Amino acid sequence: MTTKGSCMCGAVEYEFTGEPAVTALCHCTDCQKWSGGAYTSNVVVPRTNMKVTKGNTPVVGALKTYDAVGNSGKINKHFFCGTCGSSLYTELEVMPDVACIKAGGLDGGKADLGQVGVEFYTKDRVSFAKAIDGAKQEKVFG
Repeated sequence: MTTKGSCMCGAVEYEFTGEPAVTALCHCTDCQKWSGGAYTSNVVVPRTNMKVTKGNTPVVGALKTYDAVGNSGKINKHFFCGTCGSSLYTELEVMPDVACIKAGGLDGGKADLGQVGVEFYTKDRVSFAKAIDGAKQEKVFG
């Protein structure tokens, strides 16, 4: 199975094969700042199963990155579209074998994660967001 996604303007497209290793919400303050929301919703996939199919060449507004030091003290490399600013995915030093794809960029209604497997950094969860029934609750990462 191949799942595709893109930024809002279509300058960057990506895909991954297979099923996600896990579906996750992240409530850390880094994700709150980056998303402009209360948390990020993610499909976590092996990096070897994901590839950028459009926008990964040196063109104006193509795929850009920003490195931030996350709550873990490690680097969170954020990938986004340089044209429309859409958040696309993150590669975390603490999880070197996976990419955390932002579910909102997935095509065909795939942003609906169905069952969320885990919620990270619940210590930073905003008061109006309640725990997801059945999801593992982690105060921090791991």
